[in-house]
Amino acid sequence: MAEHPVQDMMHLMASKISVIAQNISENEIERFIEEIINAKRIYVIGAGRSGLVAKAFAMRLMHLGLTCYVVGETITPAMRQHDVIIVFSGSGKTKTVADIAETAKEIGGKIALITSNPDSPIGRISDAIVMIESQRDEVADASREFEIRQMMGEHKSFAPLGTIFETAAMVFADALVSRLMEITKTEEQDLKQRHANIE
Repeated sequence: MAEHPVQDMMHLMASKISVIAQNISENEIERFIEEIINAKRIYVIGAGRSGLVAKAFAMRLMHLGLTCYVVGETITPAMRQHDVIIVFSGSGKTKTVADIAETAKEIGGKIALITSNPDSPIGRISDAIVMIESQRDEVADASREFEIRQMMGEHKSFAPLGTIFETAAMVFADALVSRLMEITKTEEQDLKQRHANIE
């Protein structure tokens, strides 16, 4: 029996994210983790939907017991040396985010970037970069079936307006939290104890 178009799209997106995961550099991941573990305090930032992914990641870091803030919130303190700012930016050149990253660098903070464009204004000043969206042929192969259907007019858009970056960034961030749990020897019960209880 044929799948519903939504189910079909979910499978297609999952296959593309799987290919993206295979193409992430292990060295980049380790460098990224090192920046998080060594940071005195962690700040996160992103614009638009990337900003929502950043906030979700900040919540998980807080659950891990790390000192984490979202840039732009009213209770976020001044950044200092030895702090790290984690930037979620597919393009790596969103002006507002790039300006904040530059300011963080001038202060003496570290920049850890999750992007699909490492050769970008933010990428050029980053201390750690994780490239989560590859433009290699393997990614194109993963969506070949979709592309054929698109040419036949059966679909208008695959992962519109950068959705695949944000979805892959969210999956990467959650996977990173799992690894950080292992490194910090944090149990799931510890996370639950820090979960909001006044909502």
